[in-house]
Amino acid sequence: MRGEAIERMMTMVRNFGALFLGLVMAVSLAAPALAAVKVTVNGTPITDVQIAQRVKLLALEGGGGTKGATEQLINEVIQVDEAKRVGIVISESQIDGAFLTVARNLKMSEANLKKVLTQQGVNMQTLRDRLKASLAWQAVVGQVVNQNVQVSDSELDAKAAGKVNAANSFDYILKEVLFIGGGGRSGQANSYRAAFKGCDSAVQLSTKYTDVAVTDVGRRHATQLPDALAKELAGINVGGITKPRVVSNGVSMLAVCSKSEARDLTFIKDTIRQEAGNDQLKNAADKYLKDLRAKARISYN
Repeated sequence: MRGEAIERMMTMVRNFGALFLGLVMAVSLAAPALAAVKVTVNGTPITDVQIAQRVKLLALEGGGGTKGATEQLINEVIQVDEAKRVGIVISESQIDGAFLTVARNLKMSEANLKKVLTQQGVNMQTLRDRLKASLAWQAVVGQVVNQNVQVSDSELDAKAAGKVNAANSFDYILKEVLFIGGGGRSGQANSYRAAFKGCDSAVQLSTKYTDVAVTDVGRRHATQLPDALAKELAGINVGGITKPRVVSNGVSMLAVCSKSEARDLTFIKDTIRQEAGNDQLKNAADKYLKDLRAKARISYN
C-alpha cells in the first residue's frame, strides 16, 4: 500500500511538472522579445526597439538607416538632458500642439496622420519622443544660444549695398486696380489697361466695368515688392500700369502714380539680417550640440 501511494505521488509530481513547463513555454512564446540596450547616453538606455522604430519613421522622410536613427536618438537624449539642466520642461500639451502642426503641414488630419504611422508600423510614441526633443532643443537654442548670436551692422550694410540694382532703387506711390473674380477677367483687365490714362482717372475709368475695385496702395519701395514685380515697375513711367496678374481674388494691376529714385537699404538689410541671423544661430546651435556630445557619456553595447 505504501509503495502504491508513493507511486501515485510521484505521478502527480511528474504531471504537475509537465503542466508547469507547458505554461512557461506558452508564456514565453506569447511574450514579445525583450528589448536589448544598444547604446547608453548619460545613463539613459537606447534599445534596439527604439532604433528600429526610428528607422521606420525616417523611412517616411526619405530614409536614414540604422546608423542615422541611432545618431538621432543619441542627440535627442543629449538635447533633452540639456533642456532639463537649464530648467526647461516640455508638457504633453506642447507635444500635442506640435503633432497637430505636423499634420497640418502635411495637409491631413491628426487621425489620418496616426493612421499613416500605424500602417507603416510606427508607434505613436516614437514621433512624440522626437517632437519632445525638438521642442526642448528649440527652447534651449532660444534661451541659451540665441543671446550669443550677433550680426554686425557694418557687415549688413556691405551685403545690402551689393544687392542694390536698377530695379530695386525706386520709391513708388501705387494704386491697385482689381477685377474681382477668376482669371477669366483678364480680357476686361487688358481692355482697362489699354484705356488707362493715369491715376487721376483710374476710378472714373473703372465705372465702365463691373466688379472693379480701385484702392490706394500708398508708398512702397521696390525692395518691399516681389522681384518680378519690382523689375516690371522699374520699366514703367508715371501714369503707366502693370500687366494683369491673376491673384487669389481676381485679376490685379498696379498703377504708378509717383516714382522717384531712392536707394533705401532698410528692407534689404532686414531680409539679410534675418537670413544671416538664422545661419549664425544654426551654426552656433550645431557647435553647442557638438560640445555637449563631446562631454556626454556614450557607451555602445
